[in-house]
Amino acid sequence: MEEDPDTYRILRLRAEILELGSAIRQLQRAGLDDAAAQLLIGRKRAQLVKTNAASRPLNSETRRP
Repeated sequence: MEEDPDTYRILRLRAEILELGSAIRQLQRAGLDDAAAQLLIGRKRAQLVKTNAASRPLNSETRRP
């Protein structure tokens, strides 16, 4: 069974976002600057939204007469 490349990409991005969130919390607990990690997580979230939106069919495509 082949998995859709977009599905794989979405899962990978979600995993990266979770890892970055964990890294940000660790940096905050240590009192260190987390600006770079915050920027990266914002970019990953934007990629996720873009990928997720591109993988969904438009409403007009899913309607049946």
